[in-house]
Amino acid sequence: MRVFEVCEIRSVVLRLVFLCLCFPGMNGQQTSHYEPSLDSLNHHPLPQWYADAKLGIFVHWGLYSVPGWAPLVHPGHDFYSQDYITHNPYAEWYLNSMRLDGSPTQAYHREHYGADYNYYNFAPIFNRETQKWNPDSWAEVFRRAGAKYVVLTTKHHDGFTLWPSSVPNPTLPPDRQHADRDLVGELSAAVRKQGLRMGLYYSGGYDWTFLPGPIQTAADYEKVKPETEEYGKYVDAHYRELIARYRPDVLWNDIDYPKSGHPLQIMAEYYNALPDGVIDDRFGVKHSDFKSPEYETLDKISPIKWEECRGLGRSFGYNRAEGEAETIAPDELIYLLVDIVSKNGNLLLDVGPEADGTIPLVQMSRLEALGSWLRQNGEAIYGTHPWERAVGETSGGMRVRFTAKGNSVYATLLGKPTGATLTLRSFTPKASSRLFLLGLAKQLSWSQHGDDTVIDLPSTLPGQYAYVFKMVQP
Repeated sequence: MRVFEVCEIRSVVLRLVFLCLCFPGMNGQQTSHYEPSLDSLNHHPLPQWYADAKLGIFVHWGLYSVPGWAPLVHPGHDFYSQDYITHNPYAEWYLNSMRLDGSPTQAYHREHYGADYNYYNFAPIFNRETQKWNPDSWAEVFRRAGAKYVVLTTKHHDGFTLWPSSVPNPTLPPDRQHADRDLVGELSAAVRKQGLRMGLYYSGGYDWTFLPGPIQTAADYEKVKPETEEYGKYVDAHYRELIARYRPDVLWNDIDYPKSGHPLQIMAEYYNALPDGVIDDRFGVKHSDFKSPEYETLDKISPIKWEECRGLGRSFGYNRAEGEAETIAPDELIYLLVDIVSKNGNLLLDVGPEADGTIPLVQMSRLEALGSWLRQNGEAIYGTHPWERAVGETSGGMRVRFTAKGNSVYATLLGKPTGATLTLRSFTPKASSRLFLLGLAKQLSWSQHGDDTVIDLPSTLPGQYAYVFKMVQP
């Protein structure tokens, strides 16, 4: 039996097992009730919608969107270097960076706002600017980009919330605590109206209104986590409010959870309210539905579901200094998505809007290119699973990534083939398999040469950037 056939049989068996776990009614069991223990929570199955979605949109939006600036450095995001801390490329860290003597952000803040200008004075400006925002336009943009879910920052490290919380912040004046509009609720409604899932990000580990810092050295990353009983109750209450009001499909926590809080209890309550919800791996406990590397991809297929999060540029929050040179190119963005999906991952791709909700043109151009490619080639992305291997190449050295679904294997070329034929190395489908190029209706001819498959290319190739060959087994 060929490797191609063995892997397809294995795929069918794994999917049947997964269906039984995800839909307990299939094997006569009732939906699970979750207790606040790792043993109970670790029985939560990965929901099929999340496994199939492959692409989400992250949105970093808040007070930091008003100044919207960070230095154009550290494309490799070497987080623990001292220079990274003082020259942080993340614009959403503006409050921390502006307080570091000698930092470029401090110089920028003094030049544009004055040395004594309080960060939280951005609150009335942000509230005024957000009156111009149209959540429906965002939701349509995200749908057209090919996303299947959206994750919004409800509270970042600065403690300002994007919903009118009934849980008061004891450290801030009432007019500096939260957005005037219910930005979380309005975007949730708009996103769901477009048929997408809605997730919520929350910074549980950092809140610079409770423990201001600043973070000046690598050792401070741990020291600036508030752990008081008051803060633990505050975070628990916020999570309960977010779950009850907005019923998020994703709970995306950041920077751990306060030790004085009750993350396992929150997780159990969440799963019992929304059994098909998912939880990231940043709660500081040994339970999650997926791993969340940041600006970091994997070398091989992961047996554990993962989600790469990254901005279109070097920052998550809006950085007015970023342009074409700092923004991922359309072809590289598509290659990134294909590579991640081939290795059992999702891509959570961030946009950083301006304070009034405007998505910068350079970011819009990338979303439009991605959406256009997915409309032709999404069959090789959505609902797929890893094939027997993720990585391949052509005889000419062009990179190839593999995915599979049903009785089909998809070979995506990360680039444009040239010439009359294309040779996929070490690829041996069954002799009676049919071959197609996504975007063309007609079947292509192919032949086997040893372990390689030689494909006769059409005179004109549809689309651009990456090209998907679909091999259908009988």
